[in-house]
Amino acid sequence: MSERNLTISHDENRSLRPYEDSTRTARPAVDIFENEDAWIFLADMPGVNKERLDVNIDQDVLTLRGRVEDEPQGETLLREFTTQAYMRQFQLPGDIDADKAEASMKNGVLTLKLPKSEAAKPRRIEITTH
Repeated sequence: MSERNLTISHDENRSLRPYEDSTRTARPAVDIFENEDAWIFLADMPGVNKERLDVNIDQDVLTLRGRVEDEPQGETLLREFTTQAYMRQFQLPGDIDADKAEASMKNGVLTLKLPKSEAAKPRRIEITTH
């Protein structure tokens, strides 16, 4: 694997920063894997559907945002649970080919595959004799 590090923000205040006016923002749990070809992110965002999910890479910063859709069941008499939103950011190494990124959402888990650029992939150099 590479010796480059992926920077993960540990700013505790970020988890309380509002995403939308009446919403609290939580940090989704994320597992990150690296292989020779890509970085793979698995983010737990239960209740978020594809239409309420935003995945963005800007200046080597990956931003994951999602919002649980509020579905009223009738007239509200008591509300102890508020609409939940998720937000998480990661500083990426500069070797990502963002044009080939793939994302899918299944059972509340976002799977994001960020392929490495060809220049960043390890390769074998053939040795010739003269």
